[in-house]
Order: sequence, then C-alpha cells, then structure tokens
Amino acid sequence: MATAQRVQALPRRRVRWPIARHDLRLALIITRREVRDAFRDWRIIVPIFILTLVFPLLMNFTAGRLLSFVSDYGAEIVGTRLVPFLLLVVGFFPTSFSLVIALETFVGEKERNSLEPLLATPLTNQQLYLGKMLAAVVPPLTASYLGIAVYLAGLAVTVGWYPSWQLLVQTVLLTTIQGIMMVSGAVIVSSQTTSTRAANLLASFIIVPMALLLQFEAVVMFWGNYAGLWWLLLALLITAVILVRMGIYVFNREELLGRDIDQIRLGWMARLFWNRLTGRSPEGRYPSLRNWYRQTLALLPGHRMPLTAAFIAFLGALFVGYFLAQHYPFPPALQARLSEIDQVQNISRIAGVAGRLPLLIFTHNLRVIVLASLLGVFTFGVAGLGVYMLPWTLIAYMAAQLAAAGESPWQFLLATIAPHATVELPALLLVAAAALRWQSSLIAPTHGRTISESWLTAAADFSRLFVGVAAPLLLLAALIEALVTPQVVVAVFGGG
Repeated sequence: MATAQRVQALPRRRVRWPIARHDLRLALIITRREVRDAFRDWRIIVPIFILTLVFPLLMNFTAGRLLSFVSDYGAEIVGTRLVPFLLLVVGFFPTSFSLVIALETFVGEKERNSLEPLLATPLTNQQLYLGKMLAAVVPPLTASYLGIAVYLAGLAVTVGWYPSWQLLVQTVLLTTIQGIMMVSGAVIVSSQTTSTRAANLLASFIIVPMALLLQFEAVVMFWGNYAGLWWLLLALLITAVILVRMGIYVFNREELLGRDIDQIRLGWMARLFWNRLTGRSPEGRYPSLRNWYRQTLALLPGHRMPLTAAFIAFLGALFVGYFLAQHYPFPPALQARLSEIDQVQNISRIAGVAGRLPLLIFTHNLRVIVLASLLGVFTFGVAGLGVYMLPWTLIAYMAAQLAAAGESPWQFLLATIAPHATVELPALLLVAAAALRWQSSLIAPTHGRTISESWLTAAADFSRLFVGVAAPLLLLAALIEALVTPQVVVAVFGGG
C-alpha cells in the first residue's frame, strides 16, 4: 500500500512524441536490467536456443527436399519462390514462441511481487514502458536473426542457394517490424491484464492477425512481387509506430497497481451497453425518441478524427483504383467491348426483380458492414477500412478503364453512381468512422475507463449511430438506387 501511495505521489508527465533522447537513455537502463535477467534464465535461453538451431535445420531439410522434388517435374520456379518464404517463416517462428517474454513484462512481475519496487522508481510511465518493451524485443529478435543466419548457411552448404540483397534486406526488415508489432501488442496486453493466464489467452488476438499476414506475404513472395513488399513494409512500419505510441499512451502505473482481478461480469456488461445504447439515465428513465436522437447526433463531434481517417481512406481508395487502372489496363479487345455496353439494356434486365431490389441492396450493405465490423475487431480497424475501401477502388478502376476506352467516365459516374451515392457515401463514412473508433478502443481506451468500459461504450456508440443514422440513410440510398438511379441511367444513356 505504501508503494502504491509513493507511485501516486510521483508527478505525472505528459507523454511526449517523438521520444526524447533523455527518455530513451533512462528507458535503456530498464532494458539492460531486463535483458540481463532474461538471458540468465535457462527456461528462456534453452527454448530460444532450440528454436534457433533445430527449426532452421528442419526448414533447410524441407527446402532441399522441395527443390529436389520440383526439379524432377521441371517446376524449379515453384521451389525458388517457396524457399524465400521459408526464410521468412524461420524469422517469424522464434518471435511467435518468444512472445511469452513480452506477455510477462508487467503482469508476470506483478504475480511474482517484483513489480512494485520497479514502479516506485522516479521513471515516468513513458520511460518505464519503453524500457520494458525494448527488453521484450531483444530476445525474440536475437533468436530470429540467428535462425535466419543458420538457415541461410545451411542452404549455402547443401544446395548452393543464396538470397539476393533485396530479399535479404526485406526479410530482415519484415522480421524486425513484425517482431516489434507483436511485442508491442503483447506488452499492451500485459499492462492491461491482471494474470498471466488472461494475457496468454488474449495473445490469440496478436498471433492470429500475424499468421494471416504471413500467409499474405507468402502469396506476394510466390508471385515474385518483391517490389510490393516495400509498400507492405511501409504499412507495417506505420502500424508498429502506432502500436508503440498507443502503448505509451494507455500505460498507467497507478491503474496497473489498482487492478486486482479480471472478472467476467456479463450482467454489468449488458447493462453498460444497453444504457449507453438507449440513453437510459441512472434513475432508470428512458429518453423520448426526440431526445434520443439529440443524444445520438451529439456523438458526432467525438468522431471527428475517425471521420477524417475514413474520408482519407475513401480518397485513397479512389487513388488506388486509378493507379491500378493505369498500370493494369484492360486488353484492347475488352476495352472495345466497354464502348459497346448498352446501359439501358442492362437496366431492362433487372425489371423482373425491381420490386425486391431495395431490400436486396439494403441487406447486402448490412452484410458488408457486419463483415467489416467483425474483421476490424481482430485487426484494430485496419481490415474494416479495407472492406470499406474495396467498392470505391473498383468504381475508380472501372471509371478509369472507361476513360481509356474513349468513353466519358463522368457521365458513367454521374448517371450510375452519384444519385444514390450522395446518400450512401455519408452513411458508409459514418459507419466506417464509428467502427474504427470502436475497434481502436482496445489500444486507445478513454482516460478514466478500463479497456472493457471503453470497448463496450464505443460498441454502443457504433450501434447507436448505425441504428439511428446510418441504417435509415442506407435504406433511403437503396430505394434511390433501385427506383431513381435506373431512371437517371435511361435518361442519360437512352437518348444515344
């Protein structure tokens, strides 16, 4: 108790970003202490040593058998594309298994009663968090680098395979950035949980997205698109910086000492969500529909930043569509067919389902929103924004292809997209922004609230904005798309 009081008496400094040299120097004091203690523990060194030597040798054996097998069938290109991916796996594997070091940075010491003396030091929250995070990064990355070296040495001796400098640099950078991402996420989990068991369970939210990312990298490497890996590296670097920044932002030593046990209080969770969704007062009174809408619209100023991010993503989707159209144009034969499309005839083909079309369009938009929301929960909103960007990318791509075929893209956009998009786009922007704020609340909870409170509150705000604002707008957009847009298309293209 005395330690907690001394901690609370420490002055709370404002988080500075970028990190000052003084803060980094003090953080390295913690890093040296943690790394020295980690390498003294045989329970850490032995698994790292085994993963560093045995697994690369196993991958080396697999690569040799793979190259021998595909050469018998004249498919050497398959082996040469898969061997670099095994190099990436060798770097990723020790990092994933060494994640337990990062998960125990705070909660492990708290269970061993060795955390309070450390928290009582005059170090700021930022310095303490950085020191612990850097200490958790060193052993996994050391194991990864050694594993890569063993794997490459084995390939050079057994099959005479050497990576290009570009591939080697990309692999090392991918391993480093992915290790920082995983460790920073694990340290956030460790600082927000009260038991090692809970931290290990929550680690699935780190391992699963990284495993999916590894599969995506496998596809990129299999197609030999190494230039695209530089863009992926840039995106991962931005994500890593965000995770580190958010970890520094949410870490608070007073809250860490104040939490004793994690409890699953389903009743409390349901009441918190329901009260926030319905606007129910502490006295149990529900607001009128008019007041409920006033409260709902009052949430919009708090979504200014995610709305800006969603709008930037929308502009980025248009740019990506145009960029892809310039680099991957349709063949001339297909471009000639674009100029022959009869828009009026296409509209006549949906006459048989015109009565059901509004409901079909509305339910389709709902399915897309549900999919984007679920994917965003596991990726802190990144996958959700990707799903949101996809249709606008396709629209920009098709408009650019029409321009290349000699048609007017503006006529196509104004006639077939603009009538309902004027209502649909604001609704989708609002949904994307509310979902992003909800999904990112796991790494940026509101001050004065726990992660669960912030997450449930943001989820209720998302549901409230969706039900009260976005859903009616999407229903109106579906009616316009089914009933008005076809008439506009006939008016614009029918006179030709």
